[in-house]
Amino acid sequence: MAITGILGRNFETVSKKNTGGRRTQSIDATYVRAHQSAAGYRWGQKNQALGRSKGGFTSKIHLKTDAYGRPLAFFVTGGEVHDVLMGESLILGSQDAFLLADRGYDCDKLREKIRAQKMIPVIPGRSNRLKKIRYNKAIYKKRNVVERAIAKLKSYRRIATRYDQSVLMFSAAITLVVILFWL
Repeated sequence: MAITGILGRNFETVSKKNTGGRRTQSIDATYVRAHQSAAGYRWGQKNQALGRSKGGFTSKIHLKTDAYGRPLAFFVTGGEVHDVLMGESLILGSQDAFLLADRGYDCDKLREKIRAQKMIPVIPGRSNRLKKIRYNKAIYKKRNVVERAIAKLKSYRRIATRYDQSVLMFSAAITLVVILFWL
């Protein structure tokens, strides 16, 4: 879930003002361990983006950044959601750029959708692929900006560990931090 309302509009305004660095975009996801106080939310929505994964009770932040590591879009899902499923949502609205992602996004269907938006996928193939994928290794080295953005995002305690029961409140906290990245 991405944030809407006043914070969402502020994020869109700030991120669309500066269009530099959009030639290369990177996507990645990170797990956020949920604190025990995040469980048990019963009011309103049933899906609060909490799920089970190898790490236990977690949420997952899916992030898209520009070439400077500034976030362009994010979604919060349960920890069990695979990267490829949210990759399709992250690439919407992008065009004329290189899209950098790790092996977790290696899927023929996602590659087709990326090319349909006039983007060039720079995604290495999985080791068990029958047909090996060729990609530009020099451009792929620039993918570290999304890793650094995630590390910077998780330097905030409220985001590194999810204490919020509501996905709306957790997304709002992420949006505030993302706006700070742009300012």
